Amino acid sequence: MSIVIIFNNKDPKPWAEALEKFLPEDKVFVYPNVPDPQSVLLAICWKPVPGVLSEFPNLRLVQSAGAAVDHLIRTQSFRETMLLARIVDENLSNDMWEYLLAGSMSMIRTFSTYESNQEEKRWEQLSYSTIGQTTIAVLGLGKIGAATARKLSVLGFSVRGWSATKKEIEGVNCYYGNEQLDLTLTGADILINILPLTPETENILNTKNLLKLNKGAGLINVARGEHLVEDDLLDLLASGHLSAARLDVFREEPLPKDHPFWEQKKIGITPHIASLTNINSAINQVVQNYRNLKDGKEVRNLVSIQKGY
Repeated sequence: MSIVIIFNNKDPKPWAEALEKFLPEDKVFVYPNVPDPQSVLLAICWKPVPGVLSEFPNLRLVQSAGAAVDHLIRTQSFRETMLLARIVDENLSNDMWEYLLAGSMSMIRTFSTYESNQEEKRWEQLSYSTIGQTTIAVLGLGKIGAATARKLSVLGFSVRGWSATKKEIEGVNCYYGNEQLDLTLTGADILINILPLTPETENILNTKNLLKLNKGAGLINVARGEHLVEDDLLDLLASGHLSAARLDVFREEPLPKDHPFWEQKKIGITPHIASLTNINSAINQVVQNYRNLKDGKEVRNLVSIQKGY
């Protein structure tokens, strides 16, 4: 039995070394160097090329190397006998929360405007909102989204949350389903997107939905670039309906140097670093899942391939 690591734009070496240490009885291959594809039971993947999993006829478990799985569901075919799992790590949730708090505070204190003013050597005092005056809408109430919404509420923000199915979170006004999306967005000052990428959520950050936010609102996207209609964002920033955006994910990564986002001073860009996978925690989960698979025990952190989350 063996394991294959299939990474694109991610260094497989630390993963391979750790797996060999914890699982010395099994072979660990790094794609495309797989001399015995029939022996592979587990594939650990990050943004693999389309269709690559079909090369392993006895593959039983596909493990995302991070919390996201859309990069697998959208590009691979899954047999009925195959399972899909993701990394669930409290560190990921904490790191994401800190990023989102920093982004939210930057927006209510208009830091992006002050940064532009500094470039122009302009001394101008601006009005600002307080935490208690700010309504934040959080799209996506999975483990990370729910934790974020709850912590923002504890700090004193007025928080709304939206998801596909009904949720209950202390201190958060929770909405669900397409018919309640408008209730979530209307009158919000900051919109945070942490949704999984599915056919239903693709392009959800569009003019129609963003216009429901308060004039001067801010947008933070840490989910997937495909959620955002890029031209709509640029138009809404230019018109002043949105005052700022903080983007950590993009349709094409790395973001091309000629992309208009680089030139828009109201957009803050970070290179997909809102929360990075902790390899030690991830390896522990992968190793345990692999052992459970071989022993016929329950595999943890499974994802519905049909739902996409």
